[in-house]
Amino acid sequence: MNVETILKALADPTRLRIMRLLAAMELAVGELAQVLGQSQPRVSRHVGILCDAGLAERRREGSWVFLHAASQADGEVPLIGAVIHLLATAEREDEGFARQCLEDRRKLSAIRAAREEAAQAWFQRHAGEWDELRRLHSADEQVEQELLDALGHGGLGHVLDIGTGTGRIAELLADDAASIVALDKSLEMLKLARARLQHLPAGKIELVQGDFTDLPFAEALFDTVVLHQVLHFAQLPEVALQEAARVTRPGGRIAIVDFAAHGREELRERHAHARLGFSDRQMRDLLREAGFSAAAPIALEGGELVVKIWLGQRRDKAPATTLKEQRA
Repeated sequence: MNVETILKALADPTRLRIMRLLAAMELAVGELAQVLGQSQPRVSRHVGILCDAGLAERRREGSWVFLHAASQADGEVPLIGAVIHLLATAEREDEGFARQCLEDRRKLSAIRAAREEAAQAWFQRHAGEWDELRRLHSADEQVEQELLDALGHGGLGHVLDIGTGTGRIAELLADDAASIVALDKSLEMLKLARARLQHLPAGKIELVQGDFTDLPFAEALFDTVVLHQVLHFAQLPEVALQEAARVTRPGGRIAIVDFAAHGREELRERHAHARLGFSDRQMRDLLREAGFSAAAPIALEGGELVVKIWLGQRRDKAPATTLKEQRA
């Protein structure tokens, strides 16, 4: 990594703004164009310069391209950390730059809020069809059995089912859990889950309305956390997993059931998917950065889309800061 190349890449106000945004979250090129008020081809040229300098990295997902700051994990690229620290200091010290960064984040929040509202509206419209829609994408019985086998029968402790939907996974895990909290953002979904789970003892199950990016629980509360076919709805999967790690006890486990990376673009519009699945490398990095040690993934063939189960174990030491804290 060449210092002169880095400094040349940073010698532009737009690229400084892009780097400040990427320091906190992964963004699509189209999102950057909206925030910056510039054409997508122009933003793509700026992005190309940052990537060529090693400051940013691209990740293609179907027809979308996502950008993130180059990895600085484990001290691999200390210069990247120095650049991010420099820009954070500049935002504190330079009033003009601070105002621009604040306005950029405000616009970004509005864009994301609109997308989340659209996804929530979709959930409300299709709440009653949820289990049927799941069956269109994968063989539920096979996935459920593999999930049970992967977690092991018995000894799940206190379980958090994030994005419980109709409550099917909570019901499936009930016999092996000391207690289960079934969380969903949609009140319509929770109504369906309540109907499904009403046969369970009152002290065994608790239904909670909440957002997976801001879990309404204390730290280190759960032994097992499950996200079944929910992470692909996350605009910021890294934040959702960091929240999951926050509420998981050291040594506790996480199980993520979701699609392998695919190119089915229609799922964005038809089913409000924010992400077209995940690659093994991407999920491993997400788990590691959240504070989990990742196990080998389990692949389930046979459906139109490949379903995978990714498992992780909570490390004793949490990351120094989370993306949520960086954005605050």
